[in-house]
Amino acid sequence: MEQNRTNKLWYKQPASRWEEALPAGNGRLGAMVFGGDRKERLQLNEDTLWSGFPRDKINYDARRYLKQARESIFAGNYEEAEKLINLRMLGWNTEAYQPLGDLYIERIGGGEASEYERDLDLTTGVLTTSFKADGVRYVREVWISEPDQVLAVVLSADQAGAIDVDLSLESLLPHDASAEADGRLILKGMAPSHVESNYFRDHPEAILFEEGLGMRFEARLRTSAEGGRVETADGRVRIRGANRVMLLLAAATNFEAYDKLPENGTRKPEQLCENWLDAASAQGEAALRERHLRDHAALYGRMELKLGGEERAQLPTDERLEAYKQGTEDPALEALYFHYGRYLLMGSSRPGTQPANLQGIWNHQIEPPWNSNYTTNINVQMNYWPAEVVNLGECHEPMHRMIGELAQAGRRTARIHYGARGWTAHHNVDLWRMTTPSGGDASWAFWPMGGLWMSAHLWEHYLFTRDARFLREQAYPILRGAALFALDWLVEGPDGLLTTAPSTSPENRFRGENGEPCSTAFGSTMDLTLIRDVMEHVVEAAALLDLEESEVEEFRSALARLQPLRVGADGRLLEWGTELEEHEPGHRHVSHLYGVYPGRSINRLETPELLDAARASLAARIANGGGHTGWSCAWLINLYARLLDGANAHRFVRTLLARSTHPNLFDDHPPFQIDGNFGGTAGIAELLLQSHLGELHLLPALPAAWPDGSVRGLRARGGFTVALEWRDGQIASAEIAADFAGTVRLRADRAFEGASPADAGEAGAFAGELRVAAGETLRVAFE
Repeated sequence: MEQNRTNKLWYKQPASRWEEALPAGNGRLGAMVFGGDRKERLQLNEDTLWSGFPRDKINYDARRYLKQARESIFAGNYEEAEKLINLRMLGWNTEAYQPLGDLYIERIGGGEASEYERDLDLTTGVLTTSFKADGVRYVREVWISEPDQVLAVVLSADQAGAIDVDLSLESLLPHDASAEADGRLILKGMAPSHVESNYFRDHPEAILFEEGLGMRFEARLRTSAEGGRVETADGRVRIRGANRVMLLLAAATNFEAYDKLPENGTRKPEQLCENWLDAASAQGEAALRERHLRDHAALYGRMELKLGGEERAQLPTDERLEAYKQGTEDPALEALYFHYGRYLLMGSSRPGTQPANLQGIWNHQIEPPWNSNYTTNINVQMNYWPAEVVNLGECHEPMHRMIGELAQAGRRTARIHYGARGWTAHHNVDLWRMTTPSGGDASWAFWPMGGLWMSAHLWEHYLFTRDARFLREQAYPILRGAALFALDWLVEGPDGLLTTAPSTSPENRFRGENGEPCSTAFGSTMDLTLIRDVMEHVVEAAALLDLEESEVEEFRSALARLQPLRVGADGRLLEWGTELEEHEPGHRHVSHLYGVYPGRSINRLETPELLDAARASLAARIANGGGHTGWSCAWLINLYARLLDGANAHRFVRTLLARSTHPNLFDDHPPFQIDGNFGGTAGIAELLLQSHLGELHLLPALPAAWPDGSVRGLRARGGFTVALEWRDGQIASAEIAADFAGTVRLRADRAFEGASPADAGEAGAFAGELRVAAGETLRVAFE
């Protein structure tokens, strides 16, 4: 009888490299499971294990050069302004996320493996490796429990006394490893006090270890064997002749808070590990497994997506992916990719943990690409694009908490760097909540808009949940602070309108008068879009909360004078405040299209001319090679979904999977970055449901490649949960569950009770409003 592998990643051989291993995680603790038949490797991470410590990275000279930079910009001397910024107004780089170590499980003796298989079951969060050797069937199961905060490994065999293994813990970082007589392994180590990555090229590599400054970490393993004997020797635990074995591993650091030296805190990693292990051991295997399965299902089970073609799940995942690259249609693989994104978010971001970084929580390098930090000019935001719509709002909490910490840390940066109220953050953030510009070049480092973009996540959470307490107590103060910074950052341009200067469009450049690339001008479209959004959000929130804030009138006045977005002579949306020749027409960032997605200010109902200009900009960017990185390709899916262009959106779904996906379905930037996974998941959801224009648009951009299917559990703004079925490319049924009483406006391509034909030129042939009670599920019948 064939297994149901629809929601599994599975393979017929062990992983030969890190990008073939399979991830497990509980938001705090992560493991990459290689599935070795002779020697298993579990590469381990803990989400607070970073290099560095709290330090002052303020550039105390920056503010004195701001006026000079602005004067150069408004005189048209963009290159001069950029040289000044690069020389006088930048700062230090972030610290690096670190690998904790490796757990090795080595099979001793026995013959070669046969009938090998390993898999990750997304529905359970359990990773299984099985094979035969010398006529014995061996099974290894791995999961990481959120309720019990431990990694569990269960080894079993179908013959008594067949399990002979050696266990060891190792680390790339300075460490001591020991084996205790009772079968315990202990790994103690220290993270670097500073990592200077080489990815900026103009900085030398440096990895420093200074006693008392680097983070301390510890991992502890306990063994429980049925039958056989447990011994220790040479720093290893040796298990011989066992019937069944359970391993429990806990790990922790002495990190306490972003603004506190770890050594000055009271957090003891050894005690944390012992506490978790004591509690987990007392549970026993059956209870531990049940608690994990129940917790996992409570989140993962909220959604279901079927796109057809499930029979292809009987092929190993790497073979399916290779066939897909060669042109084979596989909508079930696209659905699997969607669900994998949900699984990865659950595994890398849970309430109380750190947010998902560039690699989620999975990293095996001391010097990971871009320090595996939080890059805030697209990447960390993309990590959380799917959180609300795929019904994982709880997983958004670490991002919200980090934004609150940045709002605290960023007040000092705003005041000292720029003489501004409120708070700011730039393009790179780390565990220590660095909010200053990084080192390098103005094109990426000088971008004080990071706080504004991140603040939008708080507003989005409110729109999906309508949680007034969250808005009042958590979101509003942070939004207000970001808007105050924006207000003070604005300057009057030569035309009397308010604009930004210096202004960059993240990582992109134009050609200066001398033909050389330059990034610094005034009034970038992204700056102005973010500023308009945050001010409008604050004004709206103040009204919702019945607050009388003196700054609200300041915001309204600034909005009335804000430089409008502009369209170039060729009909494209300008990226800067004036028409400038592009240095790289196919650049990976499409920051000037933020108002299309993830924003909403450029849309078909209110700004159709700008939407046409955005569409032209997108087409030109792609024609010149844009979307060539994994996350950039994922952004294109979402943009085309908002443009209601299912064909082009699906074209980039295919591109993302076929060109930018590793065998374990991790996004390949290259190298690995997890943002593309999350952006792809968000884009698939956006093709099926949109709610950003005050209505629920059902199947707004359904690709022809998905003629029949169903989805259950999507969330919509306003507090709605949606289930849809479609056949032959048309909607067949819809169920709308409401958290609140009121009116819901629906739009679809088929008539339904209470609907009328839409206005000419509007997408969706029929629209109508329906009353709904709190807790009611509205079943919509289509004619």
